Amino acid sequence: MSLHIVPTTPFPGQRPGTSGLRKPVSVFQQPHYLENFIQSIFDVLEGSAGQTLVVGGDGRYYNREAIQILLKMAAANGIGRVLVGQGGILSTPAVSCLIRKYGAYGGLIFSASHNPGGPQGDFGIKYNIGNGGPAPEKVTEAIYARTQQIREYRILEAPDVDLDRLGEQRLGSLTVSVIDPVADYLSLMQRLFDFEAIRDYLASGIRIAFDAMHAVTGPYARAIFQGSLGAPEGSVLNGQPLPDFGGGHPDPNLVHARSLVELLFREDGPDFGAASDGDGDRNLILGRQFYVTPSDSLAVLAANAQLVPGYRQGLSGIARSMPTSQAADRVAAKLGIPCYETPTGWKFFGNLLDAGKVTLCGEESFGTGSHHIREKDGLWAILFWLNILAARRQPVRQIVEEHWRTYGRNVYSRHDYEGLPVEVAEALMADLRRSLPGWVGQRLGSHTVAYADDFSYTDPVDGSTTSHQGIRIGFEEGSRIIYRLSGTGTYGATLRVYLERLELDPARHGLDPQVALAEQIQLADHLAQIRARTGRQQPDVIT
Repeated sequence: MSLHIVPTTPFPGQRPGTSGLRKPVSVFQQPHYLENFIQSIFDVLEGSAGQTLVVGGDGRYYNREAIQILLKMAAANGIGRVLVGQGGILSTPAVSCLIRKYGAYGGLIFSASHNPGGPQGDFGIKYNIGNGGPAPEKVTEAIYARTQQIREYRILEAPDVDLDRLGEQRLGSLTVSVIDPVADYLSLMQRLFDFEAIRDYLASGIRIAFDAMHAVTGPYARAIFQGSLGAPEGSVLNGQPLPDFGGGHPDPNLVHARSLVELLFREDGPDFGAASDGDGDRNLILGRQFYVTPSDSLAVLAANAQLVPGYRQGLSGIARSMPTSQAADRVAAKLGIPCYETPTGWKFFGNLLDAGKVTLCGEESFGTGSHHIREKDGLWAILFWLNILAARRQPVRQIVEEHWRTYGRNVYSRHDYEGLPVEVAEALMADLRRSLPGWVGQRLGSHTVAYADDFSYTDPVDGSTTSHQGIRIGFEEGSRIIYRLSGTGTYGATLRVYLERLELDPARHGLDPQVALAEQIQLADHLAQIRARTGRQQPDVIT
C-alpha cells in the first residue's frame, strides 16, 4: 500500500444542491471528478483525523466503485474508522441513524435519491454532519469553494475492500467495518412503534403491498414487513436492489409507482399500499382506492401521534416546507403548538429538531420525518401509518375523511414541467418576481390577493437568512399558488407549480383535486404564461 498525491484541476459546477451533488453517471466517471469532490469534503472537515465516518449508498450503478474510491481516500486523509453497509448498501435514513447511534463525525451517502439509475442515469454524493442531517449551507458552500481551488487529492493505492464480508478489514491505518445495513435501523423502529399491535393487525387478514422499486429499501422492507411483522411473502414488491432500478424511475408518486397505484385501485386490491424511493427517504401512502397526499399524511400523523408509543409524550411543534399545504398548520393550531414554514430542503429542519422546537416535519415532495433521526424517512412514515391503522382499526380512507371533517380539506396538487431550458425557466421566474408588488389587493378571478412575495426564511435558532425560495401568491380565503424551480434534477430545469385551496364543506371533500383547483390552475398559467413561454400544453407530472 502506498499514498499517492495526485495533481488535479478544478471542475466547474461542483456546487451541492439541496441534497448534495447530482450529475449523470458519465460526469462522475470522468477521471478525477469524484476524487476532487471527495477531497474537497475532507479539506473542509476540521478535526476529522482519527474520526469515524458512516458510508453507504442506494445500490445504483457506480455505487460500489465510488465507495472503493472513498475508502482509499479516507485512509489517505487520516480518517480512523469507516462503517460501511454490506454490499455498499445503506438507506439515507439508516446512515442518519448510524451517525447518531455511534457518535460518528459524519457520513457520506452515494445516491441521487429518486432520480433514475443505470449507466445512462444519475449519480450523487451527499455529506451529512454529526447530528445525522444534511450539511448546512455554510458547509456545502465551503465544499464548493474548495472544489474551485483544488490542485491535488490524496488516495491510497491498495486492493479493494470486500464489501460483502461482514466484519473488520484494514486499509492502511483505516479500519473498515462492514456492517449489517438493516439491524440498527430495525432496532430504532422497534423502539418507536408498537410492533406487536401491528403484527396482530396484519394477522387479522389485512393485506398490504409495499413497492421497494428495486431500490435500497428492499432488504429493509423484507426484514421489517415480512420478517418482524409477519406479512405474507410477496407483500414486498420489487424488493431486490438493482443498479438500474429494474429500468424504472424510483420516485414514489402516482406516475412512477403506477403499477402499485393500479393494484390498490382494484376492487379486490390490498387494504394498504406504500412505496419508497431510490435511497429510502421518501414515501407514498395509499389505501384501497384512495391516495393520501404527503401534505395530508403529515397532518394525519400529527393529529394521531398520541396513538404511537414513541410520540405519546406529545409534540413540541411541527415544521413543513413552504410549498407543503397548510393542513399541518391547522392541526398545530388545535394542539396549541407552533408550526414552522421553512424553505424546501431537509437541512432546514435540522436546527429546529436539534433545538427541540419540533417533533414532526414534512415536505410535499413525499418526505416525512421526526426527531428520531435528521433525515426524512420513508419506512418510518409507513410504520407510523400502520401503527395508527392498528390502533384505530379503520380503513385509510375513513381516517383521512374524518380528518377532513374535523380540520377541513386543504385541496392540493403539484404540477411539474420537467427538462425546461434553464434560460426559459429562469426568465419566467424573474418576470414573475418583478410583477409581485402590483398584485397585492388585486382581484384575480374569484380571489383577492392578500400577499405576493419571494419567500425568505430566517432561522429562529441561529438567525441565518435564506432568500429566493419560491414565489408565493396568497389569497384572502387561504388559497395559494406557488412557483419554484427544483434543485434535484440533473438536466435542464424543472418548474414546479403548487396549488392549494381550503375546502370546509364536507359535501365537496370528495372532488377530484384537478376539478376543485380548476380556476387556480388556469390562473397559475395566466400569471406566469407557462404554456406560451415553455411550449408545454400540460405538466409532465401531476401529483
